[in-house]
Amino acid sequence: MRYTELGAFLRSRRERIRPEDVGLVAGPRRRVPGLRRDEVAQLAGASVDYYNEIERGAGSQPSEQMLAALARALRLTSDERDYLYRLAGRPLPEPGGPLPHVHPGMMDLLTRLTSTPAQVITDLHVTLVQNPLALALLGDHSGFRGKDRSFIHRWFTDADARRLYPEADHDAQSRAFVADLRAAAARRDAKDPEARTLIADLNARSPEFAALWARHEVRVRRDDRKRINHPALGTVEVNCLSLFSEDGRQRLLWLTPALGTDSAGKLDLLAVVGTQLTVTPR
Repeated sequence: MRYTELGAFLRSRRERIRPEDVGLVAGPRRRVPGLRRDEVAQLAGASVDYYNEIERGAGSQPSEQMLAALARALRLTSDERDYLYRLAGRPLPEPGGPLPHVHPGMMDLLTRLTSTPAQVITDLHVTLVQNPLALALLGDHSGFRGKDRSFIHRWFTDADARRLYPEADHDAQSRAFVADLRAAAARRDAKDPEARTLIADLNARSPEFAALWARHEVRVRRDDRKRINHPALGTVEVNCLSLFSEDGRQRLLWLTPALGTDSAGKLDLLAVVGTQLTVTPR
């Protein structure tokens, strides 16, 4: 009965979404309301046969990773996401845990940002989802695990992460990251394990971080002008703008070409270059 209800719930959620709402072309002839099963499977990164089995309530218990992908694909609210996990017999994700739920409003906006690099990150700089142009410019950040999921952690513990920015900008980036992290830690509960363990690890492993943390500088990164290294396009100078969720734990970042530079033409080339020559920060 539980898996039957799971399938019925997924079907009801996909039927309420129009293809254009999630960046798909509707096409001239559609026989079903909302999304088709194969479209949901495509958005969630699942095989069509596997998704069909889930929706039929055939007894397949989807993994937590698949449930998170389905929640993003179907633009579920937090309450709907929790209901989906309960129907599947899976524990609810911990706040700030390894599979954070992307705010559906931000996911919707990200889908509509097709002509500029954009991504959704947490306040601890964990990348949750990237659009194709962000992947092409910044590299794929989805493969990191543990504390390395945070770009701030990689910035202070892995020299390869710093290849993203010119060396002359490293000091300014370090100060900005630490000041933003201090603001995020204060915004969270004092006992928040994710922020606490991240800060403790960085203080122990990075003298640079420890020195900056001791300065008690606080500044939320709302907008920046950045220079980004790209293996094919060279240095791309952009404005980085942010839209925050109500609780401040997630932000939608989008990059626009800086005025007075040649970055507009370079960003136009991203769709052609794609991810073929992008160096993924390790």
